[in-house]
Amino acid sequence: MKSGVGLAAVATAMAVFPCPAQAQTANDTGSADAKSSAEIVVTGQQATKQVRSDGDLGALGQVDAMSTPFNITSYTARLILDQQAQTIGDVMKNDPAVRVTNGYANSSQMFVIRGFPLNGDDVAMDGLYGVTPRQLVSPELYDSVQVLNGASAFLFGAAPGGSGIGGGINLIPKRATENSFIRLTGTYTGASIFGGNVDASTRFGPDNDLGIRGNFVYRDGTGEIEHEKHGATVAGLSFDWRHGAGKLTVDLGYELQKANWVEPETFVGGAEVPEPPKNDHNYGQPWTYTHLRDIYGIVREEVEIAKDTKVFAAFGFRQGREKGNYSAITVTDAATGAGTAYGFPVAFNQDAYAGQVGLRSAFEIAGITNKVNVGASINWSEKRVAYIFEADPTTFNYATNLYTTPIVDEPPVVFGGGDFDHPTKTGDTNLGSIYASDTIGFLNDRVLVIGGARYQNMEINGYDYNTTQRNAHYNDHAVTPVVGVVVKPTSYLSLYANRIEGLAQGPEAPASTTNSGAIFAPYRSVQYEVGAKVSIASLTATASLYQIKQPSAYTDNTNTFVENGEQRNRGFELSVNGEASRYIRFIGGLTLNRAKQTKTAGGLQDGNYAIGVPKTQINFGVEVVPPFFDKLTVTGRVIHTSSQFVDIDNNLSIPSWTTYELGARYIIVTDSHPITLRATVDNITNKSYWQSSFGGYLLPGIPRTARLSATVEF
Repeated sequence: MKSGVGLAAVATAMAVFPCPAQAQTANDTGSADAKSSAEIVVTGQQATKQVRSDGDLGALGQVDAMSTPFNITSYTARLILDQQAQTIGDVMKNDPAVRVTNGYANSSQMFVIRGFPLNGDDVAMDGLYGVTPRQLVSPELYDSVQVLNGASAFLFGAAPGGSGIGGGINLIPKRATENSFIRLTGTYTGASIFGGNVDASTRFGPDNDLGIRGNFVYRDGTGEIEHEKHGATVAGLSFDWRHGAGKLTVDLGYELQKANWVEPETFVGGAEVPEPPKNDHNYGQPWTYTHLRDIYGIVREEVEIAKDTKVFAAFGFRQGREKGNYSAITVTDAATGAGTAYGFPVAFNQDAYAGQVGLRSAFEIAGITNKVNVGASINWSEKRVAYIFEADPTTFNYATNLYTTPIVDEPPVVFGGGDFDHPTKTGDTNLGSIYASDTIGFLNDRVLVIGGARYQNMEINGYDYNTTQRNAHYNDHAVTPVVGVVVKPTSYLSLYANRIEGLAQGPEAPASTTNSGAIFAPYRSVQYEVGAKVSIASLTATASLYQIKQPSAYTDNTNTFVENGEQRNRGFELSVNGEASRYIRFIGGLTLNRAKQTKTAGGLQDGNYAIGVPKTQINFGVEVVPPFFDKLTVTGRVIHTSSQFVDIDNNLSIPSWTTYELGARYIIVTDSHPITLRATVDNITNKSYWQSSFGGYLLPGIPRTARLSATVEF
């Protein structure tokens, strides 16, 4: 952590919010009623939930934890604010089933759930795919970030970006609350990233039938990694209108993400894995960057046409524009860090549309309850991509070093595909589905049986970068069924089991591989899971055993993207979330995963572990409110990840790593307005480590980083 951080943070907080010290004096000398009011506000702030074990399960609608045969966790806006999260990846540090890495040949975040990837393109918003800003997402605009562990082809439909077999993420936009408020937050991160957030909500009309909520986020500066700059400008506006038995919501958003002088992907080109560089050392080049701009919106209408019967419809769109110059380094000498690299400019434009209609009805016949869901969904997207390969024309690379990195001029163009300034269509995806399900309840819903199926059609086309002629085509359909059982022996214990399938568009060979643009057939997987949930007061614990199988694809040692065999993941998950008492809160748990290769060509890799999937993952956070000082919250978290293999033959691996985080929050109340001061330090031991080898490339961990913020609410 750079010197002067504390002084700069204090100065920033005082400049943005000059009133806390005076407010504290006023409270100390105020009336008993003022003190009682302050205590109520503090208690309310501390009691606001950070984690819930319910959420929106797509085709099944909103469900509570104890009545669903799936493992779902919702991280709320309070957690996002209290933990000063700036990306969805920051939120995922709470989840032991998830690991965060970078996407291939870009600066995106990829989420590995139960050992399978979820691309940023396949994060859903309000149940719709294709609408969420791709690659990097600021979480401040969302009321909750919902994580579903496990396959979800029936629940949400096939993911259009070709991932999501092991689980999914669904973002629920913030909407107006019953009480009007304005919340102002100032932030400081790393060496010099300053920013702020405005969150305002109000309702109008004689019955408060019209709600408006607006959010604006801005931050910019240099982080703890030398020279690496990050910036974000994000705005969201939500309207909701209640009209009799109906409700209309409109959510609009704009997001601009920038990063300059970004660290490249790191490949192993020798017989040993290199030691990680010093964690604040930037081994990238000043001409690398990424600019991501997304405009998106969702319109949703719900109408109750009869008692316990509702129809709904939704439509969403997104216009995405990306330009970046990315890089990759191959370390050929692990001892010295010497290696070769190249530049890889990419232009990626995408337009996407999504829609859904459905009906939900609940009724009872002869003491047996039924919850019926029927509906249909569509997804359409078109992408226009161009790329350039930059390197020495003779050697197809340039010399560099992982530890003592020379600054080089941007290399000349060797070859490329498409028009970088005006990319033409390189692919389109058309997905359509219809589904039906029934949840049947026996013995006063102590026993629930869920059955359903979704018929899905997938049409995928690829087009040549230069000639625009179609060079890849896939059009087929599949039925993905679901069966689930829930047994509730008591009100606080739920036992469950499910069999559900996953379906995702087949992967496309990355542009930097020898078979660039090749489209593979859709992936279909099968998941079996059994588990138990215990809910006592405000604490929920979930334990589960699962098995998921899917075809295996990766970039081999000839830089060719290939399918080879099947990946079978068997695992155990244990999570504990919520308040054990008003003084202590737990968030996190443990995941054990055995991800192995089966049915490989000639059986050569049968029994080998999958690339980049650790056997053990622990994320465990604790928040403590001292009984004698309820305005203060002390926070801590430990994250542990066991070793990961780098290659399919299991000859190379990165070691296990453990990081620690400490922080605190303090609440001041003036005239019933809470002011919250926060300070958190990630990786307090300043450990240098390789965070991930998923995909066969290495991602370094973050250095020690301070995050500070101050929030005032009116």
